[in-house]
Amino acid sequence: MPTLRHIILTLLLAIVGALPLGVQANEAIWQSLEEGGLVMLMRHALAPGIGDPPGFERGRCETQRNLSGEGRAQARAIGEAFRERDIPIGAVYASRWCRALDTAELMEIGDVEPAPWLDSFFRGRGDRDVITQAALEQIAAWEKSGNMLLVTHQVNISALTGRGVGSGEMVVVRPTADGLEVVGRLDVRAP
Repeated sequence: MPTLRHIILTLLLAIVGALPLGVQANEAIWQSLEEGGLVMLMRHALAPGIGDPPGFERGRCETQRNLSGEGRAQARAIGEAFRERDIPIGAVYASRWCRALDTAELMEIGDVEPAPWLDSFFRGRGDRDVITQAALEQIAAWEKSGNMLLVTHQVNISALTGRGVGSGEMVVVRPTADGLEVVGRLDVRAP
């Protein structure tokens, strides 16, 4: 005869099994992040368009493609999700592009350090191999407590992991002796 404990466990498993796969995957990633020691490769929040306009200057936000109002709200909501779950953050680094820096700052989960090794190399803005190697070295050297958040660009994340992400999404990785082990993908926007 099943005990009350078995019945409750069976019901909980049935409920979790009924959740959409994206929610189940997100929950597993959240649990891994609670333990710390991971690196989150996040694409900046929504900044409509592709690339940057002619006349782009890295130090002048008015010359760049920037976060939309929706992107700013998205960044704040992602930060709120991290605070609600009390995810430990050991460091926050961001590309020097305004849309990445703004995303990281609006999340309000730690002091943001601009990092040239996260800068975009889209359309020849930088050397893909040099930037990717520098990012791999920084990730491999991560030994602090908590998790490391890297706010960067689609091209950078693809070069590091072979995976694409939408605006505000993350690929969560664990540094290994052989490079990066992809733990999963985190979409805070999932229901």
